[in-house]
Amino acid sequence: MKKIEFGPTNFLYPMPATLVGANVAGKPTYLAIAHAGIMEYSPQHIISISMNISHYTNKGIKENGTFSVNMPSTKMVVVTDYCGIVSGKNVDKSELFETFYGILKTAPMIKECPINMECKLIQTLDIHNHEIFIGEIIESYCDDEYLTEGVPDLAKVDPILFSFYDKNYWKISGKFAKAFNVGKDFRCKKDR
Repeated sequence: MKKIEFGPTNFLYPMPATLVGANVAGKPTYLAIAHAGIMEYSPQHIISISMNISHYTNKGIKENGTFSVNMPSTKMVVVTDYCGIVSGKNVDKSELFETFYGILKTAPMIKECPINMECKLIQTLDIHNHEIFIGEIIESYCDDEYLTEGVPDLAKVDPILFSFYDKNYWKISGKFAKAFNVGKDFRCKKDR
């Protein structure tokens, strides 16, 4: 099999599609992004979101020092895609969803999304034409219908996965191995 060179290309796709929420001028707005990531898992829960500097939602994150990351299900693919196509500068997205607020009071979250994370902004990095917002998750929410044994069940959540290179949305097909377990009996060739 021959390896094909692609040059400096980022192949970390697919990624979960999310809806980032922020209040701009006191009104909720939402933006579809896939560039969200875990930065620290413990003791604090720190995440990052990367957004082009032109996005209207950025203004609200900086105004309030808060934002939300909402995980839509595949049932929400049409409205999620719409939130990535149109700008809050031109379209009022506050009517698209039922909004709720948590502890921080200024991070709008989407009731229709199975999972919501309420974040406090702790740092902003400027990278070329993007702003990387680093936030501490202050509280997370999940509808009980999406839980199995007290944790979110990805099969029930049915998140949207976005692939940049083929410009498609994908679905999770199912679990196939137990993490931190399946490799326990593996041995290097020299140890076999």
